[in-house]
Amino acid sequence: MKQLNQKIKEDVRDLPLKVKAERALKEAVAEALAEHKRQGNPIVVWRNGKVVRIPPEEIIVPES
Repeated sequence: MKQLNQKIKEDVRDLPLKVKAERALKEAVAEALAEHKRQGNPIVVWRNGKVVRIPPEEIIVPES
């Protein structure tokens, strides 16, 4: 298992910076959504030209 983790880390180092940045951003968004859901806080999004409040029970946390 240790070798597998080491291989994954090496593979990530070889990725272009924009790919690493996109992965980091997606992970940060997933963590923020999960934290809002856990704490019972709604999120606010822009949908079809309007501000929409999403209650915590409707927040979908993407798998990262």
